[in-house]
Amino acid sequence: MDSLFPEAMPEASGPSQVASDAPLAARMRPRTLDEVAGQKHILAEGNLLRRAIEADRFSSLIFYGPPGTGKTTLATVIARSTDSRFEMLNGVESNVAEIREKISQAQKWRQLRDQTTILFIDEIHRFNKAQQDVLLPHVERGTVRFIGATTHNPYFYVNSPLVSRSQIFQLEPVPNDDLVELMERALADEERGLGKLPVTIDPAALVHIAEKSDGDARRSLTALELAALTTPEGDGGNIHITLEVAEESIQQKAIVYDADGDEHYDTISAFIKSIRGSDPDAALYWLAKMLVAGEDPRFIARRLVISASEDIGLADSNALRVAMDAHKAFEFIGMPEGRIPLAHATVYLATAPKSNSAYAALGEAMHDVKEGRTLAVPAHIRTKTRKKIAEGNGASDEELQYLYAHDYKGGYVPQAYLPEGKTYYTPTENGLEKRIKERLDYWRGQYKS
Repeated sequence: MDSLFPEAMPEASGPSQVASDAPLAARMRPRTLDEVAGQKHILAEGNLLRRAIEADRFSSLIFYGPPGTGKTTLATVIARSTDSRFEMLNGVESNVAEIREKISQAQKWRQLRDQTTILFIDEIHRFNKAQQDVLLPHVERGTVRFIGATTHNPYFYVNSPLVSRSQIFQLEPVPNDDLVELMERALADEERGLGKLPVTIDPAALVHIAEKSDGDARRSLTALELAALTTPEGDGGNIHITLEVAEESIQQKAIVYDADGDEHYDTISAFIKSIRGSDPDAALYWLAKMLVAGEDPRFIARRLVISASEDIGLADSNALRVAMDAHKAFEFIGMPEGRIPLAHATVYLATAPKSNSAYAALGEAMHDVKEGRTLAVPAHIRTKTRKKIAEGNGASDEELQYLYAHDYKGGYVPQAYLPEGKTYYTPTENGLEKRIKERLDYWRGQYKS
């Protein structure tokens, strides 16, 4: 049968045997679903993805999540588990011609060997519309089984026709316990890991590497290998990895943060929700993460201003002034000192009384304007003269009389400003808004009486 293949037709690019001198992370790449670190939410016994793989009943898949969570690994495990041919392209480097070539090879392989090809495209979000359009009809016909990987949310960064034909699975950072187990397996494995080396490692060192890897399995194995290969042998030829050695090997913790992707939006969301939830400690942590990761401080300042009105509002109107002053102070002094007024505003907003009454009232009023009947401006508060109004609608002088509030005691006189007198704003009793509520309750009581 092999003689039927054209001489120029290449073998599949993977999954293949890894060279013995390859990095530990490559050598320890899982071969079965049970060896995959983390991702229990999609790979545990009985869960959807595991059932689909074991039954070989899936078409197209897209995996998204942070680096080092196993997107490429999972694709190779799926190919091995389903006895499929594996081809790989990269969204940064590949072009339309390469896509067509891989699809042509897949068609020939199916015809001559009746073997399915899994086409794995790393960083699928980098493919432009033309590249994704070339792929689409072949995905629909089943010429290839497409698996895409991306660190960006595919619902925003991948063409909707391709997303609609794929099952989307989000991969989470690998838990520390799973990273520790992975490193222990690498230390014991004599065939692919470090089992042939006389290595002992302190439990605290393992935990430290896991914590500083930030959920990245590749990073934890790389640090472990560096520690094992650079630590001199002690008495008896033993390589002892202590906590101090682990700290040196892992270096400074790398902050997982993509300036235009999920981490950006997730972190600012956590920041604002911590302020809204009156937790200054959490708010300061997320602020610190953004600043250390290189987020634009002006973006943070703008969100503080929004939160001051949206979440604190009339319960403490001074919050808006504090947020605006922090914004101006940052522009005046810049970084690194500019972080100080940002922290000042963050703590003030997080510890201030909260009310979204004004924001909620506006939302209800806008809904009525968009969805309901458009109300006419009452005659007595229009800009036309009373004479012109009377000529137009035959209204009486009493109906046309506008009462000037400043002519009355307390600067208030009961008067209709909406034809139907609907109430939108309902003040809370939080902070200074309690005084507003008392005043408004009195006025509304006067109007009803």
